[in-house]
Amino acid sequence: MSKPQITYEDFAKLDLRVATVVWARPHPNADKLMLLEIDVGDCRKQIVAGIRPHYQPEQLVGRQIIVVNNLQEVVLRGEESQGMLLAASDGDRIVLLQPAEPCPPGSVVK
Repeated sequence: MSKPQITYEDFAKLDLRVATVVWARPHPNADKLMLLEIDVGDCRKQIVAGIRPHYQPEQLVGRQIIVVNNLQEVVLRGEESQGMLLAASDGDRIVLLQPAEPCPPGSVVK
């Protein structure tokens, strides 16, 4: 399923960053959601991600991930989400995108 093409200017609006997971815990009101606090260099944020069936909190703490840092904030099942992690999915599993080598939190992804 292809999506419509976008311009470079549309893509350039995304602020993709390396983030380090500080803590993770199951969402109290949703079986498929996980709450994560992430360090994006200049601040910490909370994100809500639909990865709970695929990851345990202890697998995430300390891990570096790639996030959309400038996504508009939203409340999901009573919890604020201030970004979105990037992951690949083949239908049966979810694989978090991460840098090939450690990077400082907040490093820009281009």
